[in-house]
Amino acid sequence: MSTAEKTIELGLPTVPRMRKPREVIEAAAPTGTKKVLLAAPRGYCAGVDRAVIAVEKALDHYGAPVYVRKQIVHNRHVVETLEAQGAIFVDEVDEVPEGSVTVFSAHGVSPAVIAESEDRQLNTIDATCPLVSKVHREAVRFAKQDYDILLIGHEGHEEVEGTAGEAPDHVQIVNSPDEVDKVTVRDPEKIVWISQTTLSVDETLETVARLKERFPTLQDPPSDDICYATSNRQGAIKEIAPQAELVIVVGSTNSSNSVRLMEVALEYGAKASYLVDYANEVDETWFEGVTTVGVTSGASVPEVLVQDVLRLLADYGYEDVESIETAKEDILFSLPKELRSALKNDTGAPAMRLGGRGEKPNR
Repeated sequence: MSTAEKTIELGLPTVPRMRKPREVIEAAAPTGTKKVLLAAPRGYCAGVDRAVIAVEKALDHYGAPVYVRKQIVHNRHVVETLEAQGAIFVDEVDEVPEGSVTVFSAHGVSPAVIAESEDRQLNTIDATCPLVSKVHREAVRFAKQDYDILLIGHEGHEEVEGTAGEAPDHVQIVNSPDEVDKVTVRDPEKIVWISQTTLSVDETLETVARLKERFPTLQDPPSDDICYATSNRQGAIKEIAPQAELVIVVGSTNSSNSVRLMEVALEYGAKASYLVDYANEVDETWFEGVTTVGVTSGASVPEVLVQDVLRLLADYGYEDVESIETAKEDILFSLPKELRSALKNDTGAPAMRLGGRGEKPNR
């Protein structure tokens, strides 16, 4: 079988694809040693690990089906894998049969969703990332103090909807620096900003700077709202991008933090950057003229998908892999309290602390 005819057996699911012969790609590549700069940290964060484990443990304990409002995390592979195990993903809780086990996604929900779930007597497990929950608590606290709250984030994103729902009469969403001039407040002396956890660090800082030009007394949140994982992954790609002609980001198109990684790569010097769910989505024509490829993955991406991309790159001569590590991560989050309570009498129940890894960077 020729190289052009063989099936790529990478990733899950495996998708047959016609590929150009390696010699054709090599003929278009520059001379010199090909290499891969692999970002570290990358992939799963503590909040994602916690949420995915929560669904898996709920399926083990209660049996299928377990319903999940929205995607548990924004990753196609994760969602399809959990569906195969018996999870059913719905857009709203009114699609869930009364009394059923229902998991709230890592992105969080508004009080209105919680109230509707209670009305339907759903057995809920709240897998909201603790860092998102922190932002919710900030919104509630500032609303009680009658502040105008400027929520920097993307309107329509599940996390933003959940946070805004905590104090809808006090929250105003600011999508980008360009929207700062449209902001109106009741009292310029009593305003505060908070943010979505998965934004571009640089763009958020620019938005805040512009807001402070208009409102010099704008208060900062008590701690940084952009999560450690988002900051760390963007920090790693900022190191890699100036050295790479091509950056491949493994992640789904509806993943805010994955899309931001692609944008940051381009902003910091990569000549091209692409987002893929699976290795078989990589277009080999991207390699033409490329000596150095940067690789990273969004915070909801399992490592197996990154390894599939590395195997494909090696197939085209990019066998030298150098890890670029810019931060250490070691945070663990406990499973949701509802699940810990349900599992406490199970034989072989998990430890109280389960989750991913990550520490907030010093910035």
